Formats: sequence, C-alpha cells, structure tokens
Amino acid sequence: MSLDFRSDTTTRPSDAMRKAMYHAEVGDDVYGDDTTVNRLEAMMAERFGMEAAVFAASGTQANLMALMAHCARGDEYIVGQQAHTYKYEGGGAAVLGSIQPQPLEFCEDGTIDLNMAKSAIKPDNEHFANTRLLCLENTQAGKALPMTYLEEAGRFTRLEHLNFHLDGARVYNAAVFHDVDVADITGLFDTSTCCFSKGLGAPVGSVLCGSHEMMRKARRWRKLLGGSMRQSGVIAAAAIYSIQNNVERLADDHENAHWIAEQLSELDELEVNYHAHQTNMVFVDVPATHVADLVVYLKERDIIVTAGSPIRIVTHLDVDRKAAAALVDGIKQYFVSLRSGLALAN
Repeated sequence: MSLDFRSDTTTRPSDAMRKAMYHAEVGDDVYGDDTTVNRLEAMMAERFGMEAAVFAASGTQANLMALMAHCARGDEYIVGQQAHTYKYEGGGAAVLGSIQPQPLEFCEDGTIDLNMAKSAIKPDNEHFANTRLLCLENTQAGKALPMTYLEEAGRFTRLEHLNFHLDGARVYNAAVFHDVDVADITGLFDTSTCCFSKGLGAPVGSVLCGSHEMMRKARRWRKLLGGSMRQSGVIAAAAIYSIQNNVERLADDHENAHWIAEQLSELDELEVNYHAHQTNMVFVDVPATHVADLVVYLKERDIIVTAGSPIRIVTHLDVDRKAAAALVDGIKQYFVSLRSGLALAN
C-alpha cells in the first residue's frame, strides 16, 4: 500500500474499528431509535461541554447546518478568506442559506484580527446585511489557534452580540497540541463541529454540538440538506471508537510532522513553512519547475503527495516515522540526483 501524505482524510479503519462497526447496535435514526448514534451524540455533547449534538454525514454538512441554524436569509457571517466554511465548501451558505459571507484575511497564526472583524460588522441599517456570526477554524492550515486568542474572541462576540461558531474539523489536534481538554476550546463557542474521518481515523462522519435549541434547528436543516440517515449506528460506532482510542495518538502525528519539517529544512532547494503552533501539516515551497517531476518521482516509489505551491504534507495514523523517513529520503534523493545530473551536464 502506498504511503499517502495528501491528507489525513486518507486514513483507513483498523481491524478493531471494523469490528466495532460490525457489532454496532442500530435502529432508525430518523425516529431517534439508533442507540449507537444516540450514544455518540450524548458522548460528544458532554465532551464538548455543550447540551446536545447532531451526527452528520460530513464536516461540510455539519458546518452548513450550523450556519443555517445561526443565520436567516439576508444575514451575514464573518469568516477567514481561506476558511473551509467560505472557500472550500461549495458556497453552501450563500447558495442554500442565502447567507452573505464577509471574508477577512487570516493573520499568520490562523486567527482573524478582531479589530478588523469589528470594523466589518455592518450598521443596523436597511442598506446592509445583518452581521450575526463569527466563524473560526481550529486548526487552520494545521495551526492550533492560541488559547488566549480564543478566549478574547469569545469576549468579543459577546460584546458585539454575535454568535460564535467553530469549524472544529481538527479540534482534537488543537486540544492535544495545547495539552488541554477539548471542552476548554469548544466551550468558548456557541456551536462546534468535529470531524471523525481525518486524524481520528474513522471512515466517515462529523458531529455538530451546541444548545438544545440550536441542535433542534440544525436537525431540521440536516433533513433539508438530505442528511437524515437511518441505520447510521454502523458509522457512528467507528466515530465512537475513534474518540475512545485515537485522540492521544495525534501527538505522534505532530511529532512526525515536526521531524519532517526539520529534515527538509536541510535542503537548500526547499523553503519549509512550519509555524510554532503547527500540528500535523508541513508546507514546503518547491521550485515551480520541479513540483510535477518531484511528485512523479515520489509516486514511482509508492509515496503520494499533492502537487501544489506549496506542497502540503499531512501526517496521520497510517504514516508512522518509518513512512516519514521514506518520504524525506525520497525528496532528498530527488534533489541529489538532480544535482548530479546538472554536474554531469556541466
């Protein structure tokens, strides 16, 4: 099997996870009869320090449920220019919710400058959309947002009478990085998502957590979005297993990413972008003339990365330190062979 560093979404369920899925008790979730889904939702609400939760098919769906529960038609949400809820989720809030995004550039550490956010809030005037919500993403491009910033942002939203949503696709990476309970992060928000199919290793599924009233709204939007599922305990069991078994080990992914960054920094041809709060992602600037050839060179050695500028390298439970070493060696060998070829040509 190839070593796949494209994303932590490429993880495959372990034998133990598959066994948990096989033995899952199921019912009809639309009727509220699936005991495994009910167990997952109750567990995640408690762990996130919230009242209730709704299981969703994907992070995209869970985020859209949240946006539509928070905002009415003609409302607006403040969001990062590179945030998933704005850029990478098909424009769902605008297309399906008639909700206007107000994108702002992220700061280097993945935060949104709160002074900029304040200036973006629209006056209470018929000429403007109603600014209702601030959305953050944690982690953002692999960076765990500072805890002090999250607390400050929470105070800001209360002062400005805004709702507060977290795209917490990788929130457990942030919690492990900061060595805090996940509720120390999610409890600062009105709603938060969590994705089980990334570093946690489940094959599918996300959850949205919040108050009973917000989850009542979200569940109705889930139905409209085609996301009501039936015997979904089969996949909920994988999510439960991932939370019970794969959280602490995220630290291994962070360590492997840090090691890769250190090793690749030794190459003069590369510029490694690795922030102090980076978790399981490494961004590497490769000379444009070599990106495609490097990707092919690695693929011939059963190592998969995504061509881009920069190249994003993501560590996860299916790529251990040995796999990380194979990646680093492959990249180094490519540039060694390149130098040799240039030397011979001269």
